Amino acid sequence: MTFILLAIGLGAGILSGLFGIGGGIVIVPALIYLAKFPPLRAAGTSLAALVIPVAAAIGALSYYKAGQLDIKAALFIVVGMTIGAALGAQISLHVDASLLKKGFAVLMVVMAAKMWFS
Repeated sequence: MTFILLAIGLGAGILSGLFGIGGGIVIVPALIYLAKFPPLRAAGTSLAALVIPVAAAIGALSYYKAGQLDIKAALFIVVGMTIGAALGAQISLHVDASLLKKGFAVLMVVMAAKMWFS
C-alpha cells in the first residue's frame, strides 16, 4: 500500500507541475481505484495531502522564477478554495457516494470536452 500511495503522490506531483492539477483530478480517482478508498475517504485524504503545501510551493517557485505566477490571483483563489472546501466537505457528507462518483465523472467529461473543442 505504501508503494501505491507514493506512486499516486509522484504521479500527482508530476501532473501538478506540468498542468497545475493534482487533488481532485488525479489523487481522488487514484485513491479510489488503486488504493481502494471509498470516495469520501479519498476526498478527505486528498485535501489533507494539500494542507502541507511544500510540494506545490516548490513547483510554484519554478513558475515564479520564470515570471509565470500571479501571486494576487493565487491569493484570491486560496480564499475561495478555503471557503469552498469547507462547504463542499459538508455537502459531500450528506450525498450518496455513488452519486458523488457519477457527478465527478460528469464534471471531468464536461471539462475535457470543453478543453478539447475550444
